[in-house]
Amino acid sequence: MKKTIITLLVLFISMPILASVTNPDPVKMERNIKELAEYFEDKGYAFNKLIEDPRFKLVEGITEKFTRAAEIKIESFEDYQNLIKFDRKRDKIRDFMREYKTELETAEKEYGIPKHVIAGIIGIESEFGRYRGSYNPFNAYVSMYAEGHRSAFAKAQLEELLIFTKKNEMDVLSLESSYAGAMSYAQFIPYSLNRWWVGDDLYHMPNNIKSVANYLAHFKEITGTVEKAVFRYNPSTMYTKVVLALADEASLMMEETE
Repeated sequence: MKKTIITLLVLFISMPILASVTNPDPVKMERNIKELAEYFEDKGYAFNKLIEDPRFKLVEGITEKFTRAAEIKIESFEDYQNLIKFDRKRDKIRDFMREYKTELETAEKEYGIPKHVIAGIIGIESEFGRYRGSYNPFNAYVSMYAEGHRSAFAKAQLEELLIFTKKNEMDVLSLESSYAGAMSYAQFIPYSLNRWWVGDDLYHMPNNIKSVANYLAHFKEITGTVEKAVFRYNPSTMYTKVVLALADEASLMMEETE
């Protein structure tokens, strides 16, 4: 533990100070990471080894990233469509559905989820695999806990992440995610990975297609409708509306070409 604390002190000293009244307290951050280390080391995870790895880096100002995202004002559905570049996704969805026609139809049949909705989710989440994320989920969740942002959630997701990577023999520090720790083209958080992910390879598109269908099927059974299941994917009325709008566009386009 002594070596770990020294490593953390060097890391905090080297961090540039943010010109913000919400600057995280380096002493408190160090204490929080020490708490995490003790918790996970007691559970048998080599946590100290992970935070001593040169690839471990705190995501600077992660709390502000969440705050700024929450502060974006959406006045209308058109504003939301513009924000997520709906037109560009609409232009790409037909080619995506053609390329993965067999996989989408198989998932639709197996899970009872319309193939257009599955494609719509992947389109909104990653523009059909264009985006993988530029952060690391381990770094993201440790950073959240260090800054005290949604600490209980961050700790729980971190544990789910370590369970998932251990089970699948993955190098946790090699993974890519959003700053919120969501991974792959379907943007699953670790909790969802451990329950609804299908397959071994996170970046194999057929696995993403099946996993989205599996997730939606689970919540369709609970809520009774595909629309409500999409809402459970991301509890936002605007999100649900835009996914279903993209799915409808795809359905119309595919009908025209069949």
